[in-house]
Formats: sequence, structure tokens, C-alpha cells
Amino acid sequence: MKNDKKPSGNQENSASSILYVRLPCWKIYPGGVIYVADYIHKRRPDAQQHLLDLALVAPSERTRVLKEHLTRMQPDVVAFSWRNMQSFGPHPEDDALSVVMNFDHSPSWLRRIKAARGAFSIIRDYTLSRLRNFGYMKLVRKMLPASRIVVGGTAVSIFGKYVAEKCPPDTVIVIGEGEDTMLSIIDGFTAPVGEYFYKDRGGHVEHRERTETFDLSQLTAVDFPYIETIFPDFGSYLGDDIGVHTKRGCPLQCHFCLYNKIEGAEQRYRNPVEIAKEVETLNKRYGVKKIWFTDAQFCSTKRSTEHVDHILDELLTRKIDINWSGYLRLNHLTPEIARKMLATGMGSLDLSFTGSQEIIDKLTLGYKLEQQMSAFRVFRENGYTNQKIKLYMPLNAPGETVETLRMTIAKIRELYDMFGRDNVLPFIFFIGIQPNTPVERLLIGQGYLKPDYNPLTLDPFLIKKLLYNPQPLGRLIGRAYLEAIESSDPNSEYIGRATMDIIERELSLIALPAKHQSAFRIQQAKSCGELERSVPD
Repeated sequence: MKNDKKPSGNQENSASSILYVRLPCWKIYPGGVIYVADYIHKRRPDAQQHLLDLALVAPSERTRVLKEHLTRMQPDVVAFSWRNMQSFGPHPEDDALSVVMNFDHSPSWLRRIKAARGAFSIIRDYTLSRLRNFGYMKLVRKMLPASRIVVGGTAVSIFGKYVAEKCPPDTVIVIGEGEDTMLSIIDGFTAPVGEYFYKDRGGHVEHRERTETFDLSQLTAVDFPYIETIFPDFGSYLGDDIGVHTKRGCPLQCHFCLYNKIEGAEQRYRNPVEIAKEVETLNKRYGVKKIWFTDAQFCSTKRSTEHVDHILDELLTRKIDINWSGYLRLNHLTPEIARKMLATGMGSLDLSFTGSQEIIDKLTLGYKLEQQMSAFRVFRENGYTNQKIKLYMPLNAPGETVETLRMTIAKIRELYDMFGRDNVLPFIFFIGIQPNTPVERLLIGQGYLKPDYNPLTLDPFLIKKLLYNPQPLGRLIGRAYLEAIESSDPNSEYIGRATMDIIERELSLIALPAKHQSAFRIQQAKSCGELERSVPD
């Protein structure tokens, strides 16, 4: 329920020490926690802070290491960062996609049995991971009964209510951005801000919605020399991609995305000078070469593209030698911005892609396909060399048909011609159904999901449904993917390209309905540059 009254507890006492605990996940730079710790330091420099990253601690040692930190530091606040909670999200340590593909679509019963074992192993690991994470919180409550617990992070922003039910008493569950909320907690929690759930000492859960806007211009360049003093493992990430934030919020309404709920619909921006200073420090002081801009999309609206233009100008001025990437939307790209992107070290074009305007519209992605293709040509003509074109393709999304798949393949072939086959990387993914998204409401309305389904279910058959790849196209795509894995040499052919080639081969065996032939032949002809010779009478 919504409740804006002040939480109970030691409200008058501000915190003098904070231990941040990054809960176990695969090794990925903990940028969110670092931004929060940097913000707190600049406003409460006397507060003692420390960051413990359990992702870098051997599983058998995690409880012991956490106990040692709690005993030595006796922190007033222990803040946990929880990145992932759902069991169907493939990542470098968990290939759930291949497991589901083999279980559903492999012609080999042996592989299907092996996949079933793999699925139960993944579900078991996620179940144990959740129990351990809540166990770490209970350990804090047992060892430090007077300390306040805080939990935030991506998983918590999506499943905050569930987390609140499982947390120990006197825990604040932060939804979305946490800098200003964390500051109010450290200051005694007498005037809390931001969106959060609060489980009081009696076990009652209160919910506060965000009523204020956090001014993102307050996030100045991270003081990395300070971060080194509180995060001894900082150096272990310097050879990886380092995340840098330039803005928050998204005004778009893509059917499967929660960014506009978590960060708000209004885009807010950091100062381009501060962003460039942050990147420059990482590069020139620490030798960092790879930067990933962690925004929902690095550029999307006209105003955000202008903001990117200013960032690029600052990077050019500083002559920084980096290789950067980030999710792009190319609606407002100009030749000048394309040249600046390439000149500042853009290593790849990463963007959502489907070759069908019908699917773009059904997913409410908010752009025109030909506008996107035109932007690709702008890159090709304004300094492109050999940067990878990474296409994140929501195959078999609601509304996908044989015809729309053929259109996507035709556009991919157009990109092969434009950039060279080896430089175009189609990433095969399926929409993961998240709670409170338009696609979830659509699928509940269609009867695909029950209204009372559990988005954190451990039922393997429901988990498969949440990784949306329904029949009749599901089997065609799944078997193409499996054949590509089995038959392709990973040293000579990228698996996504091989998968799309096999899908194209299989689609060639399916008759196209007459009413779609003209539109498809026109699109094919455009892709081949032979429109005049191919338009039917």
C-alpha cells in the first residue's frame, strides 16, 4: 500500500559508516554502487564507506568474508546491491537460452534429457542464490541488530514488493535511482525521499512513491582515487568494459521495457564536461580502453542526441584514446554526429533491429525502418572503417509471421552488402516478459499468461513461457539455432549469422500467401537494388 509517513527506527541518528555489499553475480563493473558511494562521499565526506564485491569472492568464502567485514567495521548501514533475480535471463555464467532451445526443439532425445537436467540445475542455482542473498541480510540483522539494512539494484527495482516481503525488519528496499534516497537514509531517515518499500521493526511494509525529481546534474565526475580507497578490488575491473552514465529516464514506450517506469519518462542529463572528465580519468590515470555508456539508450530523442553531440565534442577536445559503445537509437543522427562518434572511438553500433515496420509498430519502438536504414548509410559514408554492427533482434515477438521474418532477413542482407558480412552480428534473443509492461498485459489478455501468474516462478514450464518464443515459428527458429551451433565453426562464422541463414533456407520452403507477395517482392528488390526490374504488374 502507499504510505508517506516517516518510517520508524533510530530516526534522529545519522549514520557514520556504510558497508556496501554487491551480491554475487557474474563479473561486471559495479557502476551503480560506485555512483552512489561517490555521491554520498561528496555530500557527507566524514562518513566511512567500504564496498565489498561478493562477485569476486569464492562462493565458499562469502559468508566468512562478510562476517569479517561486519565485525571489523560495525557499520550503521549495510546496503546490498542485487543485480539479477529471474531464472530465464541468459548471461556469461548461465546459458538458459541454449537449455530452453534444446529442451523444446532438439530432435535428439538425449539432448532434450540433458537440457532438462540443465534447466533444473539453473533453477536450483537461482533458488539457492535467492535464499543465500536473503541469508546474508538475515546475518546482518543477527550480528548487528541496531544497523539499518538497505537493498537496491536492478532486480530490486523490478521486484521490490517481493523482496520487501522476504527481507529482515528495518530494511529499506530502494526502487530505481538511489543516490538521494541513500543520502536521506544516512541522514537519519527522518525526511525520506525517492521510491522505496520499508519493512519496519514490526514487519509491516510501507510503500512510498517518488514525488521529487533527482537532479542528475549533481553527479559530477566520479572521484576514482577515493573509490580506490573504499573498494580494494577496483583494479580488477580496469581491463573490462567500464560503465559510464550520461542520463536517466526514457520517454519511449517500448512494449517489453521497464526503463520508463524505473527511471521515469523524463530524460535528465549529466553535465557533458563532467562525463568527459570521468572518461578522461579512467583512460589517462588507469589505462581504461573500453567504455560502455550505460543509459537505456545513449541517444534517442532529438534533445538527447544534442546532448550526445556535446559529450563527443568534450571527448574530442581531450584527445582520449578509448573504444566506446552503448545502445543507440538513430532517429536524429546527422553526418556530423556520425563522424564525431567514429572519431571518438566508437567500437560498434549496438541497437535493436527488426526488418519489418509492422513489428516495429506492434512493439511501439517508435521509429521508421527506412529512417534507421538511412542512418546506417550515413555511418557508411562518414568515416566507417570496420566497426561491428550489432543487431539485437527480438525474433518471434508478438505479431511475428513468416512474412515479417523474410523482411528482416532481406534487411540483414542489405546490411551485409553495406558493411561486409563479417562486420554484421545478428544477436538472437527473445522477449523476456517483465511485470507491468504492455507486452505482459497483452499476453494476459490473449490468455497466454494467467492474470495471477508469478513472475518469479520456479516452475520450469512457466519460465519457458516467460522467454517468449511461441509456436508455430518457435520450433523453426529454435532448430535453426541448434543447427547453427552444431554445424558452424565458431572460429569462422558467427552463430547469429549462421542461424539467420538457416532460417532463410527453411523459409524458402514455405509458400508465401498471395496477398503478401507484392509487398515482400518490393522490399526484396529494394534490398538488392533492382526495384525497376522486379515490381509486379
